[in-house]
Amino acid sequence: MKITGYRSLTTRHEWGRPVGDVNGVSTGTSTRQDVLVITTSDGTEGVALGAHAEIEKVFPVLDGEDPRSVTGLYDRMLDTVFKLGHQGATFGTLGTVDTALWDLKAKLAGEPLWRLLGARDRFVPGYASGLEAGLDDDGVAALYGRFAERGFGAAKLKGGRHLDRDLRRLGILREAVSANTSHPGLMIDANESWHVSQAVRHVRALEAEFDLTWVEEPVRRWDVRGMAVLRQQVAAGVASGENLTGLEQVRALVEGGAVDVVQTNAAWGITNLLRVGALAHAFDLPVSPIGLTYAVAAAAAALPNLLSIEVQDLSWPVGVDVDQVVGDGGALLGRSPGNGITLDEAAFEEVPPDTGWAVRSGPHLRPRRAGLRLVPEDDADEDRVPRDDPPTDS
Repeated sequence: MKITGYRSLTTRHEWGRPVGDVNGVSTGTSTRQDVLVITTSDGTEGVALGAHAEIEKVFPVLDGEDPRSVTGLYDRMLDTVFKLGHQGATFGTLGTVDTALWDLKAKLAGEPLWRLLGARDRFVPGYASGLEAGLDDDGVAALYGRFAERGFGAAKLKGGRHLDRDLRRLGILREAVSANTSHPGLMIDANESWHVSQAVRHVRALEAEFDLTWVEEPVRRWDVRGMAVLRQQVAAGVASGENLTGLEQVRALVEGGAVDVVQTNAAWGITNLLRVGALAHAFDLPVSPIGLTYAVAAAAAALPNLLSIEVQDLSWPVGVDVDQVVGDGGALLGRSPGNGITLDEAAFEEVPPDTGWAVRSGPHLRPRRAGLRLVPEDDADEDRVPRDDPPTDS
């Protein structure tokens, strides 16, 4: 059996709401969903959801290889890009290819991926994370009310810009998920928008009213010292790592005592998740994958130190079906061979023009004053166009 080719497809994820964080909000309610299908000589196909812009760079080392050699092929891809590094889009491509290969391997074995990877329990605990920054308070209440109906007792707020707003909206989340527990888990994600002293002040103010489980990405992703300092100043745990690409970056956080919860992005693939999980386990730290985690939920189920997965939405992309049931505060994985993702390519839909993540207002553009505000509410001149010349007296 050999890898023979691939298909690169796109559809859209319809969220039913704008999605984003402190850095910005998507335009419209749909975002692009890339889909990769790897084909083989016997007709079996491996499916993964995720961006893979650099696929042409790495596919030559996969072509003609046995797809069952998943971790070996993952390392071969890493070796292929070692000169320029495996950052950003390149690491995302490796992760998507890797996830598709694991799907293939499990299908060829005739087993669900969670079982192939050694999981004993096919239920994966989760927390609600609706990327709700673009909603008003009533919209936040309605969204997390729907998560509560699925049994979630923990929820995460996208915040960090306005203290009063964060206090108010954390109260909304607490009220929603308290329907399922007397001790709700509450988290806040600042998406790298603070500097250290600002983070300390903001989190302490929140902790005066809420028992926070963790604060996520409070400062820049590589700021080991800053996160270690924050850990000593607040009661909440510190979670980070989702935007780090590779073990060498995650290792610095772990060895530096910067985090209580190690995170990794679902987009980085299954092999990376397993390796990050093992690294964290060696330091007795829990792992919590983020993103559209239904793609890697099977691998998460196999981690001995899994804390919880992030559940961002209660629906699948258009034309995509996933053999999972979201309920009881997590995901119950199905029994179909592979990762449980099936495609109806005829039903795929393009993202409407000028919508989605990749627009100026979206969450993938870091605001000019992020980390430089005197206080969280300091929005002065945020979007001001810089002057070419200084003002004159005349």
